[in-house]
Amino acid sequence: MRNFAPIALVFLLLFSSCSDYNKVVKSTDFEFKYKKSLEYYEGGEYVKASTLLKELLNVFRGTSRADKVYYYYAKSQFAMKDNLMAGHYFKTLVKEFPRSEFAEESQFMVGYCFYLDSPSPRLDQQVTQNAIDALQLFINVYPKSTRIEEANRLIIELRDKLVYKSYLSGKLYYDLKNYKAAVVALTSSLKDFPDTKYREELMFMLLKAKFLLATKSIEEKKHERLSSALDEYFTFVDEYPDSKHRKEAEKYHTTTAKLLNYKGDSNL
Repeated sequence: MRNFAPIALVFLLLFSSCSDYNKVVKSTDFEFKYKKSLEYYEGGEYVKASTLLKELLNVFRGTSRADKVYYYYAKSQFAMKDNLMAGHYFKTLVKEFPRSEFAEESQFMVGYCFYLDSPSPRLDQQVTQNAIDALQLFINVYPKSTRIEEANRLIIELRDKLVYKSYLSGKLYYDLKNYKAAVVALTSSLKDFPDTKYREELMFMLLKAKFLLATKSIEEKKHERLSSALDEYFTFVDEYPDSKHRKEAEKYHTTTAKLLNYKGDSNL
């Protein structure tokens, strides 16, 4: 009996809680539902809060509290880790209520929800680009926000993911010995993301791809491509004179210089 009493009390409390919530759900007093939805949210009962707030979205449309209902509904979805749904409602809030007190935070959250859903660099990166666009819009619209530094940090992280994706594409072409495609992909990466932390690796792979493309080219294109590889070598060692790849880069330089001399390049 001693053990039964606490268990019975727990069941009684759960039943009472469910009974109270069902009364709220069935109530036609929307002011009461609104008050309870915020109480549930503040109490961490996000499923209950979300259920009530979803109904109130239409009920409070056109009123002074419509933006607050959208805000807490989006926050409830976010708390339940439904970033896609949360982002959608944060975005809707910004669109429908641009002057709302919740608009600034909501614009940030649009980008942050995309950020959290950004996939591995090996997968399609459209969500990553969406996150960058949303966070950049936040920076542009709210340049004095206290979250500007955070937004910039997230953009840098996201952009590095995009460039790593590009690096993987270039590496794939390189591994497949499609050096022409590798040169295009790697050059594009460096142009689009000049400040990436992968810059040294990208530049060295570009040097290798240009060298191998040149050595495997037909005679009509070989000289031009060897010259381009040589230019890439000088660019690389000028920017990274102490690179761990310096020794290997020197081998490419030596071979390229000999091939150009053999072809009669009087400038070497």
